[in-house]
Amino acid sequence: MGARSKNIVIDTFNLYPGRILAGKYEVVSKLGAGWEGEVFLVREKITGIERAAKFFYPQRNIDNKACIYYAQKLHRLSHCPILIQYITQETITYRGIPITFLVSEYVEGELLSEFLARQPGGRLPPFQGLHLLHALASGMEFIHGMKEYHGDLHTDNIIVKRFGLGFNIKLLDMFHWGAPKKANIHQDVCDLIRIFYDAIGGRKHYAKHPPEIKAIICGLKRTSILKKFRSAGQLRSYLETMQWG
Repeated sequence: MGARSKNIVIDTFNLYPGRILAGKYEVVSKLGAGWEGEVFLVREKITGIERAAKFFYPQRNIDNKACIYYAQKLHRLSHCPILIQYITQETITYRGIPITFLVSEYVEGELLSEFLARQPGGRLPPFQGLHLLHALASGMEFIHGMKEYHGDLHTDNIIVKRFGLGFNIKLLDMFHWGAPKKANIHQDVCDLIRIFYDAIGGRKHYAKHPPEIKAIICGLKRTSILKKFRSAGQLRSYLETMQWG
């Protein structure tokens, strides 16, 4: 990325449906946006297969460092079933500068935030919430086992593909603060507990939960949570062996 492009700030990509990208992909719709860029649903021209394409704002991707790190991270973690699968990278010219985008699998489903909003009272019963937390912890265990982290876990970054006795979920959009540290993994754990807390009603319903549930949430106190759970694997193991009064 040259000196000129480093000075250009893009807040949104106006990629209209039907636009052809890199001669290979047709834009279908915009899926979402974040701090680093925007994600679009695209369709391969030759096969008709739908993919997700993440476009990085140039001011967030100086010398393609964010894009490269993100792609390499997804590749390292490609065996983790909870993550979307990275496919390839492409480049287009937008407003006269090269813009890199990453192509990955497109996961059909519903954002966890939208799923929760549809539930009675906008929340899950505690026992169903435990199934959600177990699915998240089990998936994150693979990532933490690789000494890696997600870094941005919240209900708008989780796709619910289906649910029944358990949840089939996928995680979207990972963040990166450079080399992984224990603090990053610890933050993931606290974020998992926060998602569980919010999913079962948050502050409004906390006092009515049984002590076994409160023993997991720990009043959202970071030090108390990390005394029990230093990784997603420890959280998953606790949920599978917890005793009910």
